[in-house]
Amino acid sequence: MVLTFPVLLILLSAVGGFSLATFIHFKKKKSAPIVCPIGHSCDPVVHSDYSCFLCIPVELFGMLYYFVIICSYILLSLYPEYKEGWTETFIQSVSGIAFVFSLYLTAVQAFVLKKWCTWCLISATLCTIIFFFGLSL
Repeated sequence: MVLTFPVLLILLSAVGGFSLATFIHFKKKKSAPIVCPIGHSCDPVVHSDYSCFLCIPVELFGMLYYFVIICSYILLSLYPEYKEGWTETFIQSVSGIAFVFSLYLTAVQAFVLKKWCTWCLISATLCTIIFFFGLSL
């Protein structure tokens, strides 16, 4: 796998997603308010009952996901012979699970909480980019 536009876009999205998930995690740890880019508060969403899954904060899952994507695409760019077989299936499966989970969390914001977190929506968009551009490789 060569560093093509889709791969570069996936890597940039994953770095952005990792940075965003890390930002949210440390803001929550410090109990600092999480101000959204358009001036609202993301706190009602990121501190809701839905901000943890299996007793683990969802941003930690996000950090792990984005880290796995970064490492996987860097390794596949360096060693394209590993693209065939289980590695491609693994990466697409992980991206698919993350995409579906981000859809679920977006639906929770829309229909359960009836509140929005712009940072969370940006992360969902980054997951979507990674998933669909990953399918095209």
